[in-house]
Amino acid sequence: MSLLVPFDGSTLSMTALRRAQEFATFSDAELVVLTLVPDDPEYARERGWLDPEDTFDVGVIERKLRQRVHDEAPTAEFRCELIEDPTDPVATVPMDVARRIRQVAAEVDAEILFIGSENAGRVSTPLASVGSPISEDPEYDVHIVRHPE
Repeated sequence: MSLLVPFDGSTLSMTALRRAQEFATFSDAELVVLTLVPDDPEYARERGWLDPEDTFDVGVIERKLRQRVHDEAPTAEFRCELIEDPTDPVATVPMDVARRIRQVAAEVDAEILFIGSENAGRVSTPLASVGSPISEDPEYDVHIVRHPE
């Protein structure tokens, strides 16, 4: 069994990681943590991945988030990918991120996704959330974390 946690370092994604780690421990499942970094320095700063004086460097972002994941789930497989060229010119960043999460879920044969999202569930299809497009896929179950702890 494989579990997938999209992780952006937010409080809710950290809670999702904790819950997935607990589930993995009790079910003997493989835990895969995925960070997707759009090629957008402002996006990275908004999420606290970079300090204002930092230049955009995916390696720096990856090291910071890898350490946070390792501190919480030391046996998890951590993947970090740069989203450079959108495949759809009218796609938004959340659409590109959701698309890649679904692809990785298929690659790792995920049975459950643990998603921490402020927007998932507030409205049926929020514009800034990857929760809705990911939860629509019948290939896996989805655990949506809306509240930290």
